[in-house]
Amino acid sequence: MRIGELAQASGTPIETIRFYEREGLLPAAPRTEGNYRIYTPQHAERLGFIRQCRNLDMTLDEVRVLLRFKDQPLAACGEVNSLLDEHIGHVAERIRELRGLEKELRSLRAACLTPHVAADCGILNGIDQAGAHGAAQRKRRHVRGAH
Repeated sequence: MRIGELAQASGTPIETIRFYEREGLLPAAPRTEGNYRIYTPQHAERLGFIRQCRNLDMTLDEVRVLLRFKDQPLAACGEVNSLLDEHIGHVAERIRELRGLEKELRSLRAACLTPHVAADCGILNGIDQAGAHGAAQRKRRHVRGAH
């Protein structure tokens, strides 16, 4: 199948498929005499695996490790377990960060319980005050969109 067909069948943008090829996650597809990429069912299966890893918010490096083990089915999978344990830790940390963010946002929201003119808005003033006092930037780790 051509790249457009693979994209449509998998729900993956063409540029993402090309990116995964450039990154070495998806093997380069052989080309026809007309220079079209021709993808096999194995490409589609591997792409599905990659997409599921990404849906689990895994980094490209984590996906590479998992693919290495998938390509060596007789290898011991202790490193896979360790990788997933570490990933679970990242997710737990992100949940803690998000709970803190929610608390901060609720506090801001409580500062403006009734509508005022923008100059008197407790939310806008609270954001200004936090910015003026050099509020610490949140250290974001392992978050969707940052991979």
